[in-house]
Amino acid sequence: TRQMYSECSLRVFTLGNKKDDLDRETRNMAALLAKFRIDFSDVIVVPDVTKRAAEDTRQEHKEILDSLPEGTISETDLASNKEKTNRHLRLAELLRHHSLNSQLIFMTLPIPRKGSVCPALYMSWLDIMTRDLPPTLLIRGNQTSVLTFYS
Repeated sequence: TRQMYSECSLRVFTLGNKKDDLDRETRNMAALLAKFRIDFSDVIVVPDVTKRAAEDTRQEHKEILDSLPEGTISETDLASNKEKTNRHLRLAELLRHHSLNSQLIFMTLPIPRKGSVCPALYMSWLDIMTRDLPPTLLIRGNQTSVLTFYS
C-alpha cells in the first residue's frame, strides 16, 4: 500500500555502455527523472554487466538446470545463449549486491526473442535473477512510450 512504502527512497539503477561515460549517463538519467518530477535518492549506472559471473553464481544456475528433466534444454541452446546467460547471472549478482535490503524491487522483464531462446532457459534466468530477493515486480511494456515531455 502507499502508506507502507511512503517513507521509502527510490534508487534508480541503469546499465552503462562505456566506463568513460558513466558520469554523463548518471547526469542524463537524473535530468530525465527530474523532468518527470520523479523523486529519487540515488542514480547508479552499473558499468560491468558483461563481466564474467562469479563461479558460485554459475554453479547455482547449473543446479537449476540440473533440476530440470533431461533434454529440456539442449546443449545447442546453452551454447547459443552463453553470453545472454552470463549477462543474466551478472544481473543476479548485482541485484543481490545492491538490493538485498530493499523493501520492493521493480525491474524490467527481459524480453525473449521468439524462437531464439528455449522457454526453460528463459525461466531459469528469471529464477536466478529473483531468487533470495525481496518482493520483485517484473515489468514488461508493449514498446509504446507513455511519457511525454516538452523541452
